[in-house]
Amino acid sequence: MSEIKSKYTEDEIKAMSDEELARLGTELDGVTVAYRKERFPVEGDPAEKRAARGVNIWFALSVVFGIAFAAVYLFWPWQYKHLEEDGLWMYTLYTPLLGVTAGLSIISLGVGAVQFSKKFVPEEISVQTRHDGPSDELDRKTITALLNDAWKTSTLGRRKVMMGLAGTGAALMGLAVILPLGGIVKNPWKPKAMGIQGDGTLWTTGWTLTEQNTKVYLGRDTAAIAEEHDGHYSTQGVNRLVRVRPEDLDAGGMETVFPLSEDMVNDGDRYDPTRDVYEEHMHSVHGSRNAVMLIRLRHEDALKAVQREGQEDFHYGDYYAYSKICTHIGCPTSLYEQQTNRILCPCHQSQFDALHWGKPVFGPAARALPELPISVDSEGYLYAKGNFIEPVGPAFWERKS
Repeated sequence: MSEIKSKYTEDEIKAMSDEELARLGTELDGVTVAYRKERFPVEGDPAEKRAARGVNIWFALSVVFGIAFAAVYLFWPWQYKHLEEDGLWMYTLYTPLLGVTAGLSIISLGVGAVQFSKKFVPEEISVQTRHDGPSDELDRKTITALLNDAWKTSTLGRRKVMMGLAGTGAALMGLAVILPLGGIVKNPWKPKAMGIQGDGTLWTTGWTLTEQNTKVYLGRDTAAIAEEHDGHYSTQGVNRLVRVRPEDLDAGGMETVFPLSEDMVNDGDRYDPTRDVYEEHMHSVHGSRNAVMLIRLRHEDALKAVQREGQEDFHYGDYYAYSKICTHIGCPTSLYEQQTNRILCPCHQSQFDALHWGKPVFGPAARALPELPISVDSEGYLYAKGNFIEPVGPAFWERKS
């Protein structure tokens, strides 16, 4: 094909081979192939087989590490273990193994792709003149031919083992990205057994246990950790949560408390140094909707407090308990300004008035913080008289308030 025309009939285009169309496409696109050299021009070259073997090894490693990632994610023990507890070393290796296997799978696939490109794709130097405007039918035909030509000259099409390994490695690499997402996909309306974190639905918390005639105390987080005994660490006799008395909080003070069911109590006159309730306490602390702010208003401020209709007896004297979960998007409202009696959320600066049933007075939050009904028992400890009368946290479709 000695002459390059700008227009060809459909019959002329159909009569051309892929090689002719590819060459025509480069000319029509203003591309000049200045240099092109096949990597292995001699068929059956031993060097080609060695190169293919090296690339296959990298792709095979990508497959192996991808399978290893899936195996670790699905079968490796991931449940929390504290110091000196059986299985601690396996638990501590879980996250590092996920990172190592996923990283090595991606790296191996990338190295294999780079090696394939360097060892099998022909060396080529091309120069193209840039042009504007849409492509016509001839351009579309020739670009398809160019892609086909690139596929043939890459030799990947006839290397079935290499192609299979590369495809499998890419699929497993994608699995390493997608598989962890399965751990956060769940039905938010499917209840489980009620526990110290609720039953898994959006409208329950550890405080919901009060609806099952369970006494739930307000528990303070001591931040205690495992203690060393006779050369080894143990949580036996260690309390992460302890019950709170009214006198434990100064006027104008705030304390974050968590639900502490009666069967989890191990303090005061009930302390037993042989009991181990640490794990149950940690489940309460980690409950995503469990945290409550216990606020002791200054008495002169408490006299001015306005109660929400239907919640007039939720407080105990100068003590008020509001959910710590912001009604905007669920951040912890962890700041209390005692001079103004305002509760602040540091995420998006919502502010709530503790003297007016926790109603929002600034920022994007549109609903008041739910108030927990509290009282003091005969032993002098604060406990929940009942559950929140509305779901805590941000809105969801089934929420009625």
